Amino acid sequence: MTSYSIENARVFDGNGLSEPRTVFVLDGLITDAAGANPEIVDAQGGTLLPGLIDGHVHIDDPSQAATLAQWGVTSAMDMGAKDPAVIDGLRSATGVANVSTAGFPAAPTTGTHIARLGYPVSAGISTPGEAGAWVTAQIASGSDYIKLLLEVSMPGQPEPLNPETASAIVTAAHAAGKRVIAHTTTGATAALAVKAGVDAITHTPLGEVLSEEFANQLAAGGIVAIPTLSLMSAMASNWPFPVRPPTIDFANALTTIGRFRDAGVTIVAGTDSNANPATPAQPPHGQALHGELELMVAAGLTPVEALRAATSTAADFFGLTDRGRIENGSFADLVLVDGDPTSDISATRNIRGVWIAGERVR
Repeated sequence: MTSYSIENARVFDGNGLSEPRTVFVLDGLITDAAGANPEIVDAQGGTLLPGLIDGHVHIDDPSQAATLAQWGVTSAMDMGAKDPAVIDGLRSATGVANVSTAGFPAAPTTGTHIARLGYPVSAGISTPGEAGAWVTAQIASGSDYIKLLLEVSMPGQPEPLNPETASAIVTAAHAAGKRVIAHTTTGATAALAVKAGVDAITHTPLGEVLSEEFANQLAAGGIVAIPTLSLMSAMASNWPFPVRPPTIDFANALTTIGRFRDAGVTIVAGTDSNANPATPAQPPHGQALHGELELMVAAGLTPVEALRAATSTAADFFGLTDRGRIENGSFADLVLVDGDPTSDISATRNIRGVWIAGERVR
């Protein structure tokens, strides 16, 4: 039986910091009292946060889950795994971030994502009639939610996933009790995602500012935004394609997210951290989430709102009922930092300790 208490800690409760108090952990869970002969951890007035959650990563090596943990990211949502066996191996691993996965994302067999990003051709889908069997196969392979890759049709390029197929996938996924997250990098693809009935859109356009009307539509429909500002910032700074449209500007993404926040759209933190050289940019695992929180604050979120986006709000959206908060019965996924991240979001970088299911990993 593992028992310890973290004393003299200011606890983030989702709205602010408590006065210094004690948090008890017993056999990996937060409890209201210590067990026999508890270890004492003196937080020395530091801030105790729920373990951070990254709502958009890509995992292709187990070491990436360990790196996430070192940065206080105790749960991560993989948005497309080239090798499902890696994710399967992590499900029973200890001392690393908990990883959930979309498995293979939905894209046409002949689409650019299949070839460029290394997904098997067998994972492709091209017609609405295939949707039910495709979703069933993904769930049987371990998908915790479903990912759509939505792009606009362009001359000389393979045809993207068509709207009818996207809608059929969403219908099949919802019938199976799975949420659907859509990759959208333009206003047009974001509109397609909303029409298809997805639960979340991920990425924020660089070439345009999405309208207040669209923000209100997301809010009214309960559609979540996962901005991946870390990726968008990296792309804007080092444009990865041969031609850079004149409207590309990271300020567009910041303005859009500010509008989303003002409209009441639910925002979940996500970075698109990956190590695939075929992607437009490779935000580093773990470290990027701290930059993501800072960029979200630059877009207009308060530090408290940004912290919620990487803790309780993310947990609620992804159905992680046993984490995201510091409360009795939750897993002891915890991050101890110096400073007050509710007033200075950069304080999340000042990590002094990380625990996952009660096990100290840093």
